[in-house]
Amino acid sequence: MNTTTTIDTSEVLKKVRRIEIVTRRFVNDVMAGEYHSVFKGRGMEFDEVREYQQGDDIRTIDWNVTARTGSPHVKRYVEERELTVMLMVDASSSGRFGTTRWQKGEMATELCAVLAFSAIKNNDRVGLMIFTDQIEKFIPPKKGRRHVLRVIREIIAFRPTRGRTNLTVALDYINNILTRKSVVFLISDFFNNDIRSALAITNKRHDLIAVSINDPRETRLPAAGIIEFEDAETGELVALDTSSLGVRTSFEGMASIERQEMTALLRSLNIDHIALSTSEDYTIPLIRFFRERAKRF
Repeated sequence: MNTTTTIDTSEVLKKVRRIEIVTRRFVNDVMAGEYHSVFKGRGMEFDEVREYQQGDDIRTIDWNVTARTGSPHVKRYVEERELTVMLMVDASSSGRFGTTRWQKGEMATELCAVLAFSAIKNNDRVGLMIFTDQIEKFIPPKKGRRHVLRVIREIIAFRPTRGRTNLTVALDYINNILTRKSVVFLISDFFNNDIRSALAITNKRHDLIAVSINDPRETRLPAAGIIEFEDAETGELVALDTSSLGVRTSFEGMASIERQEMTALLRSLNIDHIALSTSEDYTIPLIRFFRERAKRF
């Protein structure tokens, strides 16, 4: 595992500050409440006994205290949160790809900030794991704004040692290191095959949410003549004549099948899925996901 500390530069700190400013209002005005309504915590814990007040549920009356004091008292409970939120971020080379308003890695960074600030606003712990085809960095879950700023800083400044992706390695590591049930956001473009078993195991042990980030050019080609494409993870070069309708149709068909297969896999395993595009505002599908999920819980 790469445990080398990233040097804080003024540019990195400026980016951290910008992201905090950009995401703070969205979190305070929208996301914190949506997050709380979906992730309820582990249950209710006893808080105190107080005198009965008009409107209290009579089922909460503490009959022992009532008999001892001669006046009705009720038990008060509060939600026991203490959730752990783990952000799993795919840092493979394909994350540096983007042809519209975002690179995939940039969107992942801002999304992590939103999720992390929402978590700490609800007094939950946040952890980070950055991976490629190996575990590059792991930050144990903690609470607090300072910790979240560190998480954001690490994502911004991080430079992976490897270029490829292995989701199975990442999921296996999470399953081994997280001993208590956690909320796990797996953020990737999901260009990885044969991950059914690893996904199923993680989803059984934790509350796994898949967040896919993709770029329009990964599913549709422009008619721009012969273009040489480089696989961001393998470095393999492929030349395609994009002026050919047949080439474009074939490319789009294969890309569509891959996306459909991944969506179907997640659905078959009952794994929640947030599909994001670098050409669109991530806040709309994010809010939609939270509101739709809240209806089920």
